[in-house]
Amino acid sequence: MNKKLNISLLGLLCCAVLPSSLLAQQSLTEEKLWEMGMIGTPVVHPNAQTAVYSVRYTKLEENKGQNDLYIIDFKTKQSKQLTNTPASESQYSWRPDGAWLGYMSSVSGSMQLWEMKPDGTGARQVSDVAGGIAGYGYSPDGKHLFYIKRVKLDQSLQDKYPQLSKSTGQLFTGLMYRHWDSYHDGTYSHVFIQPYNDGKLTGTAKDLLAGEKHHSPLQPFGGSEEIAWSPDGQKLIYTSKKLQGTAAATSTNADLYQYDLSTGETTNLTQGMLGYDVTPVFSPDGKKLAWLSMERDGYEADKNRVMVMDVATGSVTDVTETFDNSANSLFWGKDSNRLFFGAYVGGTTQLYEYFFDLGAAASTYGIKTKLKLKGAATISVTSEALNHSGYGYVPHTKNGSIVMLQQSMLRPAELVMLDLNSKKSTTLTQVNDAIYKNMPLAKVTSRQIMASDGQNIHTWVIYPPNFDSTKKYPTLLYCQGGPQSMISQAFSTRWNFHLMASKGYIVVAPNRRGLPGFGQAWNEQISGDWGGQAMQDYLSAIDTLSKEPYVDTDKLGAVGASFGGYSVYWLAGNHNKRFKTFISHCGVYNLEAMYGQTEEVFFTDFEMKGSPYTQPQPASYQQFSPHVFVKNWDTPILVIHNEKDFRVPIAQGMEAFTAAQLKGIESSFLYFPDENHHVLKPQNSVLWQKVFFEWLNTYLK
Repeated sequence: MNKKLNISLLGLLCCAVLPSSLLAQQSLTEEKLWEMGMIGTPVVHPNAQTAVYSVRYTKLEENKGQNDLYIIDFKTKQSKQLTNTPASESQYSWRPDGAWLGYMSSVSGSMQLWEMKPDGTGARQVSDVAGGIAGYGYSPDGKHLFYIKRVKLDQSLQDKYPQLSKSTGQLFTGLMYRHWDSYHDGTYSHVFIQPYNDGKLTGTAKDLLAGEKHHSPLQPFGGSEEIAWSPDGQKLIYTSKKLQGTAAATSTNADLYQYDLSTGETTNLTQGMLGYDVTPVFSPDGKKLAWLSMERDGYEADKNRVMVMDVATGSVTDVTETFDNSANSLFWGKDSNRLFFGAYVGGTTQLYEYFFDLGAAASTYGIKTKLKLKGAATISVTSEALNHSGYGYVPHTKNGSIVMLQQSMLRPAELVMLDLNSKKSTTLTQVNDAIYKNMPLAKVTSRQIMASDGQNIHTWVIYPPNFDSTKKYPTLLYCQGGPQSMISQAFSTRWNFHLMASKGYIVVAPNRRGLPGFGQAWNEQISGDWGGQAMQDYLSAIDTLSKEPYVDTDKLGAVGASFGGYSVYWLAGNHNKRFKTFISHCGVYNLEAMYGQTEEVFFTDFEMKGSPYTQPQPASYQQFSPHVFVKNWDTPILVIHNEKDFRVPIAQGMEAFTAAQLKGIESSFLYFPDENHHVLKPQNSVLWQKVFFEWLNTYLK
């Protein structure tokens, strides 16, 4: 028997009943998505009375966004805008003494560090580094800065043959010659340390990876969060995968390196730990170092453990050994005995607190029963059916408060303050209230659906605004990417469930096998079994919902991107007439070809359990590759793919579209020459939505 749970999203689902004509005028549209303000992570001032945060607004007609900084007073809950320049401000942080706010801006022509006073006045440029910088961080004693800069170490053919300076050829001698959406240009991301004095860089910069053809932070997404100062400002920890070329493409072994300013020595702190080691954070007293760590080399979706090192002895403890979900962020609390971490849990992201001492846990949360967890305790701080992120600790009252971002499928993030004493949460911002004032909202429910093997599949079901159970609705099966990427209470400008529902579709979004948040065994099951149980989970979900009287079984569609796009291609050859149309964005179509086309070879090695030429050949290549089943394709399909997608290269989409055309199947190919694995440019995103819904309306309405 399926158990339904209607989720109350902090009152977000409540709205006044309005005339149908007014509802039609004010329903969510693809353009309205881009009118919303998107809030960035709050950064608490050292005096704990205020926090700075960013809000990004998009000018659709100009095809660009603008990021401005705001400051909020915790006592009055009033916000003040600090910046309004032609350039966006980002990567903001307080100088340790709180007298100045640092931030990144390109207003001078390249990305540099700037500072302003807490009231927004006195803006001054701090760095003037040739080529610009990509990140920075103040030392706690205020005497140094680190910054991130690209350094050219590889000679190009044009350098070698200057008489051919107008030639465009590039010569590569190993893999990782392209990554995500860019070809290797001979430069590497390095960390520099330079003395700092009251708004000025002084002395000489020190390249901590001088001469090394390695990156720090990790590319393509790593930033300043992968670099950490010790509380005394004498040591700097940075993250690097010190491998080159083909070795880098086949490994995830990234380590934490400690540079000692006094001796100039660099030490590998995680030698022998084979997976990703990232996001180091020192405890306030400097006696502990915490970080996120994956155990296995080559497995990018391994459990993210929270490791803590005793700085004096070097001993390391996995404080999440008994916690069966993956952590995603870290920060310290009021003292060095309280460590907070975010985690993927049951289709949401939640905050947890780890106490090194049971007595402190009992005192803080009023625990009366005796806890038997090796003298420590992990406590759930949040539990609402929402996504929580962007945390900052505020040492108010006895136990303190957490300022953070909360969001749902229905609304972008807003700032909230959670009092750890009263457990009460207070909303601090209402950036998008005016947009939502008269907007009819979709209905989000959480449901458990029995899989073919008897296990329960957590499934989000999103119903159109003003849903009427006596009517029939076209229904979409949403297939998630990753493959290990949980369907949570996230708000997106592309795969937006609220928008889909507002267009009149029921959305069925199963957290099928291979997604985090439901235990490591559930997450790992998919590796080596892409076309197995995960696909059966999809079919179980749509078949179960199809039994509901309000689901129009003659108007079912399946949509998804990346692994979700793979899922759509696989379903197209195995759906047995269930669906009337498919949409696949940047999906994997031919597993053998994908192995030789993608850039992070460790991913396909692990997921397929070897290469296509491993002997014996892993079963995945013939049993689970969608191209093997193209003989069964008989349903209209829209293929979307982007030129700069090097993770799932465009040839995958081209092959699928060619197959559909040659089989005489109604099909179209939507192509973006300037996008990568995602669609990020505002007008491209709106165009994507318009083509997406025109296709669905053609075949499902």
